[in-house]
Amino acid sequence: MKKEFIPCKNCENSYEKGFQFCPHCGQKTEDELTLGVLFYNTISNYFSVDARFFKSYIPLMFKPGYLPKKFIEGKRLLYLHPAQMYLFISVVFFFLFSFITRETTEQFDTALKNGFDKKEMVLDSINANTEIDSIKAKQFLKPLIESKMPIEGVKNYNELDSILKPQNKDQIVNSSFDFNEKKIDSLIAISAPDSEIYKAMGLNDDTGVFMQKLYKQVLKFYKQRNGGSILQAFYDSIPIAMFILLPIFALLLKLFYYKKGRFSHHLVFTFYFFSFLFMVFSILILADLIWTIPAFLIGLVMFSTFFYLLLAIKNFYRQGYFLSFFKTGMISFLFLSFVIPLAVLIIGATAFLFY
Repeated sequence: MKKEFIPCKNCENSYEKGFQFCPHCGQKTEDELTLGVLFYNTISNYFSVDARFFKSYIPLMFKPGYLPKKFIEGKRLLYLHPAQMYLFISVVFFFLFSFITRETTEQFDTALKNGFDKKEMVLDSINANTEIDSIKAKQFLKPLIESKMPIEGVKNYNELDSILKPQNKDQIVNSSFDFNEKKIDSLIAISAPDSEIYKAMGLNDDTGVFMQKLYKQVLKFYKQRNGGSILQAFYDSIPIAMFILLPIFALLLKLFYYKKGRFSHHLVFTFYFFSFLFMVFSILILADLIWTIPAFLIGLVMFSTFFYLLLAIKNFYRQGYFLSFFKTGMISFLFLSFVIPLAVLIIGATAFLFY
């Protein structure tokens, strides 16, 4: 009986039909690309970044769309797995990013504390000047009051006294929360229970769970004057948010290329593209830590990523330049205009509520 040989999709060497694994490279012969296959052993193999990373680096940076196309075609052992590459590069990026965030949070804390100090000085000055101006105005209007001359719009001379007195000099509006800061400060000074302070801030007994949490965080922020912790919590939430943004980007690709393979195929493209983005950002941060990069150069590099995406989409989905340009523009617009702002809003709210 004549033996039938078939070529391996990965190494392209021939082997006898019926083998479950290629005897030359070890890749599974019937390896249909599904979500399960895509994420199989991704985490366990994460730290085994080997020479495949260096073999994948040049195509990733200078051949847009090449790696996802080869991965879909079956060459899955020659290059680094897309999810593995994304995890490795993102860890490098967020490590470098931490140097910037640390300095930013420290500067934010310093500016915030200085702002609180200056606000208190200005308020004290305003209150003092208001009292002095009221005394001067009362002395000026004293002859008019003693003469009991009728004044249009004033029915009772006592109204003049109430007009001249400073109103609510201790009342300060803090965002959407109106409370007497001096009263809150006095309660904090005597170590009053938080429940009592919440009532002084205006929290009612029938307030919902969300508002109770919000008041709790506002009081915590007011006590610590530490906005840097909120900012740091925001930064710490970004890696988690990216795992939400990645499938959404892949879903946009699926909507515009619904006949071009399964959702897992679009997710492969997304992993490689965001790996490219994080690599570019890492290079920019690393370069900026060594010397200051001009803003126009950073903007130019960021703008060039759009053209990388355009070429990657054209090469991966094999459509003309016009259709690729139109779809790339629409996908970028939807992602930047709606998805990312929504994610930032969710991250910011989460960071404030749980910092």
